[in-house]
Amino acid sequence: MGRKGRNMEQYNTKKKQGASETFSGIADRVLMGAVAVLLCAFWAGCGEKDRALAIPLGEMVAEDVRAEAVGGDSDGMESASAQNQEQAVDSASGAVAQTMIYVHVCGAVNAPGVVEIPEGSRGQTALEAAGGFAEDAAEDAVNLAEVLRDGMQLYFPTKEESVAWIMQQQAESEGLINLNTAGVEALCTLPGIGEAKARAIVAYREANGAFERVEDIMQVSGIKESAYNKIKDLVVVK
Repeated sequence: MGRKGRNMEQYNTKKKQGASETFSGIADRVLMGAVAVLLCAFWAGCGEKDRALAIPLGEMVAEDVRAEAVGGDSDGMESASAQNQEQAVDSASGAVAQTMIYVHVCGAVNAPGVVEIPEGSRGQTALEAAGGFAEDAAEDAVNLAEVLRDGMQLYFPTKEESVAWIMQQQAESEGLINLNTAGVEALCTLPGIGEAKARAIVAYREANGAFERVEDIMQVSGIKESAYNKIKDLVVVK
């Protein structure tokens, strides 16, 4: 082989080596680029994975928090509901547990005695609590619409008693004392009439019957004209 041939061979060899080196460089760069892409993808994938994990964890935490909050609210609502129910019961109990009063119902009723009735009740309620009118009751003698008070006595007279009863009520309404129906206590309110004279008046009435005139009071032992003059305008005979 001549010199020229050797030169060509060396040239071709160098050319091949350069091409090989060029290709190798390109391959290296491509490989490095691919590695870089893979690394980026890996890192990106890790980041996405982290985020993917972070979201459910965050949601789970949020759900837990919400669950606790809902649970707390539920307990609070149940507690509030229970309190409202207790208040409703208390309110209902307060409505049922009225203030009661006691009234002595006597006279011409079927079940005389002390009755317990709500405060503010009228005579009709007390009458019903005492079993209603007896057969011989004077049903119109007592005002059943009157509002009653604790501790009072409500007397229902018989038909026979009603005449004297009504007269006594009228006399009392006029401020006069009926000598035929007044008791010792009422008679003691008269000027000059003490307990002894009051008892004497009642005893005379029981022994001799009703007074026909006011002047007849002077027939009672111990009551003379001077005593009569003090009371004549304050008493009545009916």
